[in-house]
Amino acid sequence: MAFLTLRNTLIMLSLSVASLLSACVSQPKTDLPLLQRVDTQQLVLVIADDWEANTATLQKFEWQNNHWQAVDEAFAVNIGRTGLAWGLGLHSAQKGYYKQEGDGKATAGVFDLSHTFGYLEQLNTAMPYTPMTASNYCIDVNGSSFYNQIVDENLVGKDAVKDSTEPMRRDIHNNNQDIYKKGIVLDHNVANISGQGSCIFLHMWFGPGVATAGCTAMSEPDMDRLLAWLDPTKSPRYVALPKAEYLAKQQAWGLPIIN
Repeated sequence: MAFLTLRNTLIMLSLSVASLLSACVSQPKTDLPLLQRVDTQQLVLVIADDWEANTATLQKFEWQNNHWQAVDEAFAVNIGRTGLAWGLGLHSAQKGYYKQEGDGKATAGVFDLSHTFGYLEQLNTAMPYTPMTASNYCIDVNGSSFYNQIVDENLVGKDAVKDSTEPMRRDIHNNNQDIYKKGIVLDHNVANISGQGSCIFLHMWFGPGVATAGCTAMSEPDMDRLLAWLDPTKSPRYVALPKAEYLAKQQAWGLPIIN
């Protein structure tokens, strides 16, 4: 799908998290494992000890010679301060608690990674990238017509963004915070259903062990390597699960064998 830069007049639509669902997902044979059905060749895998953990490990995999091959060693990431909950992604409906706005949980399941953002004019990545400005906000206000969308205040008006807690230039609005200096949009809740969780990103962390409000956070060097590796032609996906759930779904979802 088209991804317009901030210099275009339809930024609030181009950055709609609803529009970020990758157009390359095909309708597959249901007897194939999930990740084979969506034809992904790159996998960002996040494994937590359990549903309540607020730290995890992230490892990159590529589909090579009909199996998943680890690209590097796993590294530490921070996730939601209250752990994980099922998100709205590419996976089918699951039993258990689902992500709600403000619950402090990161999203479990399978999701597209299709767009990136940050403070800089450019990033070292092949992924579509849009630099953020002081007027960009991600709307986390239940009931808003812009819920779960990144918008430009100059286009949608001050009233549309006044209650949002997600300015995309935190360095400007939040005492020089750099956590959104480099980031990746996680395509969660692409239908923008109010209350079902918004503005879920992979972004830079405050530091080791500092939990997030629902995102996946990592060091800047790890983020740099991830951004440089991602290839939109390989339909990259993100999978996050607690360890026991991962082992239960490994075969059905076509996930890598892990130690």
